[in-house]
Amino acid sequence: MTDTERRQIEGHPLLLYDGVCALCNGLVRFLLKRDRQGSLRFTPLERPLGREVLERFPLHEVPDGVVLVTAALTSSERAYYRSDAVGAVLQLLGNPWKAAGRAMMVLPRWLREFGYGVIARLRYRIFGRYETCPLPSAEQRDRILGVGVYE
Repeated sequence: MTDTERRQIEGHPLLLYDGVCALCNGLVRFLLKRDRQGSLRFTPLERPLGREVLERFPLHEVPDGVVLVTAALTSSERAYYRSDAVGAVLQLLGNPWKAAGRAMMVLPRWLREFGYGVIARLRYRIFGRYETCPLPSAEQRDRILGVGVYE
């Protein structure tokens, strides 16, 4: 992780996502449009920066889909996986998305995880897959990290 990346991530919520998944990239675009404070940061799970952040947590395998790390690179950072990550990231947005995230978290975890698992297994067939992670636009480069021409 470069010093610049560390400064851009530290203390912010960081969403790690499957960089070649069209659905996951759609989620990133959705969140970028609705993150009024501009606090969310993003990086693909399969890129070196994503793998380095994941190494901070006791995992047996790389999670599929999305991982949210709140207060990234601080002593109070916390990781949310799968459906917990989706619900938690929605709660970071303003209403109505904040309310939708809270409502989602009211559902039993087994039900959320079942739905997440079905979508995760079918996401490439339904939504498609990129050959490589799409490059962020110039205005997104300070928020989508670990991807791009500046590496």
